[in-house]
This record gives sequence, C-alpha cells and structure tokens, in this order.
Amino acid sequence: MTFNPKFILFIATGFYSGKSPFAPGTFGTLAAIPFALVFLIIPPWFYGIYITGLILIAIYFSDQAEKILGEKDPGCIVIDEIAGYVVTMSIVPVNIYTLIIGFFIFRFFDIVKLGPVKYFERNFSGGAGVVLDDIMAGVLSAAVLKILYLSEIF
Repeated sequence: MTFNPKFILFIATGFYSGKSPFAPGTFGTLAAIPFALVFLIIPPWFYGIYITGLILIAIYFSDQAEKILGEKDPGCIVIDEIAGYVVTMSIVPVNIYTLIIGFFIFRFFDIVKLGPVKYFERNFSGGAGVVLDDIMAGVLSAAVLKILYLSEIF
C-alpha cells in the first residue's frame, strides 16, 4: 500500500509535533500521551497486540519518512517516541502520576541512550533503526517505572 507523502510525514512527525523548532522528541513524547491513555479502555489481553501494531506502524512510517526526507533518523520523526512512551506505560496502571513520572524517565533514557539503547541505535538502519532504540528506552523506562510503582513512591 502506498500513502501520500504528506500523510506519511504527518504520521511520522507525530501529527507535526516533531516539527517543533526545539526539543521535537519531547513534543513527540507529549503527543504520545493519548496513545498511553488507550490502556485505560482496552483489556489487558490486548496490550501486546496494541503495542506490536504501534511498533510496526512506527517502523513503516519512519522508514518511509526517511526516504522522503532523504535523511537518516531526522529529529522531526517522533513516531518512535510515541511507540517508546507507550511501551514505558504498558506495565503500570495509567494515572496522572505514572504518566508524568514515566514521561521524565522515558525522556532520560531516550536522550542519554545507555548501553542497550545505543546498541539498537547503532546496529539497525531504516525504520527499525529509528524506532528500536526508542523501544529499548521504553523497556528500560517501564522497568524503572514499575520498580518505583511497586515501591509505592507514588
């Protein structure tokens, strides 16, 4: 299936949130909040399907957007942040506290790119290269958020 390039860029840039002149990844993560709120309305058995579908969509649209823009992992592509933040929020109850704390934890791992995050960034290309490092940042963030949640800090 072929999509209009404008539609591809609209999706890949997180509904143009990634076109922010500063901190596009942060604005892309803010655009992810409605996608995390979906966990409030879907049954837990559907989480894996939802997350997998979102990751595959992110990889496809990131890959297509890279080709349209002629750049490797341009900052305006933020659908990867959307997918990564959704992964972050997938193993704790979604509420105002987990949304905010998860946001900051995810931004930390996405920016700092510790070990496994950097591995995925360096060893994959195309849409997978754009998205998988953010998925790993989401996995690490989810683990930290779950530990904090179980510690009853919030």
